[in-house]
Parts: sequence; structure tokens; C-alpha cells
Amino acid sequence: MRSSLHDFLAPDSIAVIGASADPTKRGYKAMTGLLNDGYEGIIYPVNPKADEILGVKAFASVTSLPAAADLALICTPAKTIPGLLAQCGENGIKGAIILASGFGEVDAAGAALEAEVLAAAKAAKVRIVGPNTSGVFNLHKQVNLLALDNIRPGDIGIISQSGNMLLALALEAESNGHIGFSTYVGPGNQTDVDFSDYLQYLGEDVNTRVATFYVEGFKDGRAFLNTAREIAREKPVVVYKSGSTIEGQKAASSHTGALAGSYAMTVDLLKQVGVNVVEKSDEILPVAEGLGLLQQAAGKRVAVLADGGGQATIASDRISEAGLQLAELSEVTRNKLREILFPQASLLNPIDVAGSTDANPGLLSDCMEILAADDNVDMVFLVGMFGGYGIRFAEELQAEESATADAMVALSKRCGKPLVVYSLYAYIQPEPLEKLRNSGLPVYGSIEHAVEIMKALGERGDYISRSQRIEAQQRLTTDAAMTDMFASARSKGRDLLEVEAKQLLRNYGIDVPKELLIRNSENFSAVVAEFGDMPLAMKVVSKDILHKSDAGGVKLNLSGAEELGYAREQILKSCATYDTSADIEGMLVTPMARKGTEIIIGVSRDPMFGPVLMFGLGGIFVEILEDVAFRAIPLSRDEATSMVDQIKARKILEGARGEAPVDKAALIDLLLKVSSIVDAHPEIDELDLNPVIAYDDDYAVVDARVIINRNAAADSASGET
Repeated sequence: MRSSLHDFLAPDSIAVIGASADPTKRGYKAMTGLLNDGYEGIIYPVNPKADEILGVKAFASVTSLPAAADLALICTPAKTIPGLLAQCGENGIKGAIILASGFGEVDAAGAALEAEVLAAAKAAKVRIVGPNTSGVFNLHKQVNLLALDNIRPGDIGIISQSGNMLLALALEAESNGHIGFSTYVGPGNQTDVDFSDYLQYLGEDVNTRVATFYVEGFKDGRAFLNTAREIAREKPVVVYKSGSTIEGQKAASSHTGALAGSYAMTVDLLKQVGVNVVEKSDEILPVAEGLGLLQQAAGKRVAVLADGGGQATIASDRISEAGLQLAELSEVTRNKLREILFPQASLLNPIDVAGSTDANPGLLSDCMEILAADDNVDMVFLVGMFGGYGIRFAEELQAEESATADAMVALSKRCGKPLVVYSLYAYIQPEPLEKLRNSGLPVYGSIEHAVEIMKALGERGDYISRSQRIEAQQRLTTDAAMTDMFASARSKGRDLLEVEAKQLLRNYGIDVPKELLIRNSENFSAVVAEFGDMPLAMKVVSKDILHKSDAGGVKLNLSGAEELGYAREQILKSCATYDTSADIEGMLVTPMARKGTEIIIGVSRDPMFGPVLMFGLGGIFVEILEDVAFRAIPLSRDEATSMVDQIKARKILEGARGEAPVDKAALIDLLLKVSSIVDAHPEIDELDLNPVIAYDDDYAVVDARVIINRNAAADSASGET
């Protein structure tokens, strides 16, 4: 379904409400932006105190306009907005941009006014951008409502919650001289139109090749994930998410009134649906430019061609750190390079030409062609001083460098593999490098930026490949008995007891060790009869004691009825001290789990993204190392596999220091089953399996906790991402 934003973000007529001839007013800047950029549509200045503004006939009110405008830019104070939106509806205006602040980002009174604005917009059937927005431009329609100078039309769409961030990107693009923009929107408070709406619009916009976002906080993160999963298959989506620290998250909340979720979780979920996430603000535009020009790489294997050993080493370091690989060149490739380079040239990747090109820079394009033809190479990275040979060595080499640039451009068009160039001379912008840039072959003055582009190209290629083979997780048929169990717990005002949580797992096919719930000491003979002389663990079962160890509610390595009875007495005494009013259901007794690798699997319902699954090493590692992976539920087998492969401690799972590797397939199956359970039961708010002991042939769920939604009716089903 076509986005309704096309009706007003590419307008043929604009009403500027609050238009002004005062240079200090936003209504003046908007008028000058339209007039100076040669906007070809109709401008309707609205100001009851003027007959004309900047030479354009003015109107006293929106309702007095001679025809319906596509877009209204409202430059008046916050309190005037609801009434003006009603007038926009009467005029037939389809969208309005609200510049004013003083809404939910400020205080409770502002939030109430914001709710009034939204109600007025819905009643008037007017979509609203903002409030508290920095504005909008659409350079292919000459719509420049920010009156920014020296910005060129191009194919990068920008949605930024920071007006200063947009200004920084615009100035960076001006300095670059080759980067242009399609549409910019400051989403402001996202009272009506949110990030997912903007992504849908940019995904459909023929003038946009890459959709780029600066995000402080999502209002509906799940909707963004759903939209991104589809759009990222067709064109690159780049996100810079601020708030990677607690301090940054606080700043984001105070600035936008939006919730700032876990940064690590947000990054994982965005990558899950094909978004390229950049971690540094100065990478936003280079990565967007590179993806717009090159789109994707088939893999992550890079061939480095260098004319200096030092920078070849730096490039190799950054490539490894970025999760890319130095391609292993075929013997055929090395032999072809050997035929044209000096004997002292290094033919192992990275290739150091060792002076071979000092007097003959044309060899660089020959080498690039040889490397690009190697089936083991997904990208070719030229590192060094290309573009500066004529400056550094002899002016006569400039013509050869220019011809070499032509050869590189031709190669990039026929080889189908990304060619990325880093040059010491990039900032001087000599003619050979400008020729590359003008022909759509990116040139960078930073090895780090160039590597980030290649990382993004590889990630996008990987996502497109994955998306073609991903099958949606098969959903479970909800077990009526389990639904009744949730309803019973809710009616008693409690969460699931551990014994119930484990029964939930069993009912959906998860292997849980056998255990017995003992309600009094007389039953310990039955325990001994069941488990024999196996060492046993005993845990208190109580709705009032969430953290059993803190309450002294766990005893380990028990055997025999007498020892079990004594352990029960000790647990009861400790728990009574911990919480005198605690309701004790009994004791859960189960065989001690054998030694293995502790895993944690957890689920929470994030207020922005909905149900999210977490995986990592358990025990003390999860808190100390914070080495965990996140995915939105439901997830596919491919996505579950990527969770296990993502954590830095995966080498422990693979078998460190002679230990046997864990049963990875069993863990992946467990992740999928947990995902299915949570998807089938929206009653679940949180689920923790910690620890799960992973073995080389199976796993054991040692502890399980399920926190339920206490509302009378369960939340609606989670939905696909």
C-alpha cells in the first residue's frame, strides 16, 4: 500500500501559516528557502496582517485560500495548533508540518496539548510531521523549508531527530562536493507520523537510493522492524542510534520525550532486519554514500592492493576488527600479479606493489582487474597514493593516472564487485580522484571509513542472502491446559511457580530434568525411591521469593531422607527470616546437573520492540561481560544460529582448552522453542532460563522463571517482524 506521505512530502502547493517578512522568524526562512531555490509549485503565505510577503500575495487565513494546498507549514505558537489543524482539514490540506515546541517533550501540560493536537489532526484527516520538528526539504521538488544553502539534490534520504545533526551532515556533504540529498524530515515528537512511516516513504521514493536515520528514540520500534525487514531487501537502510551510554540515554529522553531502550539490544534487532548500523557519527554519511553507490557485496572477503607496507598493515588490522576477511588469493591470481610487478612485491594478501607503480601507476588498474577476477575475492580495496603520483613523483604521470581512473571506472561497471579506494590525496581532490567520484566510484581519505563501508556492504549482502532462505518460524498451537494455568496464576495475583514454568517448557517439547514437588517431610522417602543415591538439589517454591539463593532457599549435593529433611528445615528457617509472610508451596527436589557450560536464555517484552529473546553465557559472565545477543520474536532458525555465533565467548561453546564443544544444534532448537512459546502466549511478560547447562550431547534447564502479564486480559499476539 502506497504511503500517504507522498501526498504532501512532494507537494505541488504549500501554505506557509505564519509567513513573515521578519528575517528572524521561521516563516521568513521558509519563504526565502522556497523562493531562492526556485520552487515551481504554488506558495500561499498565510498572515492576517499582510497583503503580500516577499512579493507573494498573502491570505488572512487557511480557510480563505483559493484552493486546497498539499502541505501546510505551521510556524505559529503551540497553543494555536489545534484550531489551525481544523482549518487545514476544512481546506483539504493533506499534511502539516508543526515547528512549535512546548509539547510532551516539556511537561505534563505540554503532553496534554500534544494529545489535543493529535485528536484535532485525526478529526481533520491531516497527517502531521512533528511537533517540535526542525523542518523538511525535498530537493528534487525544490522544497527547502529550512532555507539551507549549498545543499545539492542527490539520492540520500535523511530522517534526523536532531536539526544540528542534519546541519552537520549538510556541511559535510558540501565539503565532500559529491554527496546530495533527496528528502529530509525532522520527525520531532512523532505524534502522528513516526520512523516506520518515514522509512516506508523513503523505500518507495524513486529519488532515494539509501534511507538514513539519526535516532534518539523509537515510539514504535516493532513497526520500524517490520518495515525495515521489507525495505532493506530493496535498498540500503542506515541507522545511527544515539544513547549508547546511560548518560546518552538520559539526554535522549529529556530531548525528545521518547523512551531510549537498551543500545545493544536495539543494534541487534536492527541488524536482524537488514539495517546497517553505524557506531560513530562521522561514519553516517560515508557509509550512506558507499551503500548508495555500491549497494552490496556477495561476501566479506577483501583483497587489499597497496603501494605502501604501513598502510597495508593498518588496512589489514581494521579489516580484521570489522569482522571482514583477507581473501586467500588463488595461485592463478598470484602468478598473474607476479608477471607484472617487481620481484620484491608481496603477493600475499595484502599485496604490496613495492615500488612497481611509482613510474607506472597504470599497473594499479591492471592489478585490480586481476584481483576482481578471483572467485575468492568479494571486494577490492586500493590503499595508498593513487591520484597523487603526478604530484609526488612527476607531473607527466598525471595523464596516466587519469587514464587509469577511466580503467578503474570501466572495471567497476563490468566486474560486479565493489571497488573501494582510499587515497592520501583524497582531501586535495586531484583530477583522477574526482573522475572516480564523478563516475560513482567512492574515494575516501580515511582507511577506517573505507573499511566501515566494506563492512556495511558485506552485512547487507549477507542479509539479502539470508532473507532469500529464511523461513518464518512455525507457530505453535496453543495448549489449552497452559492457558488455564496462566489464568489461574493471574487470578491468584502471582507469577508462575518454578514447577509450573518447567511444566510449560515440557508441554512444548523442551527437555527438563525430572523433579518432585515435596510439600512435607514425610514424602522424602518417595524422593529417595525415585532418585536413589544421586546427589540432589532442593529449592524453595514460593510466589513471594523470586531470588531463592538470596533467601537461603537453595541447598545442594543432598542425599538420603535424613539429609533432605534437615535441608528442608534450614530452608524454611532462612526463608522465614528473609520474608516472614512468605507463602511456601513446598520444596522442589531434582538431581544435581552435571558439570557443563552455563547458558542464559531470557525473554522480555520491550516497550518499543515487543518480545525480545536474549542469549549468552550464564552465571557471573552475563553480568560481568555483558556478552549477549538479542533477536526479536518470532525468529527463524537462521537467526537463532546467528545468535549463538554472535557472542564473543562462542569459543567457549566450541570447546576451549580441550573441553568438548557443546551441542550447538540442541541450543538452537531450544532458542526456537522458547521463541515459539512466547509467541504463542502473550501472557508472558518475562521468561528466564538461567542457568541452562549445555553439554556436548544435550542441555539441562536448571532454573526457570516466568513473569506474567497481570492484566485481566492478555496482551495481543506479538506479530511477525
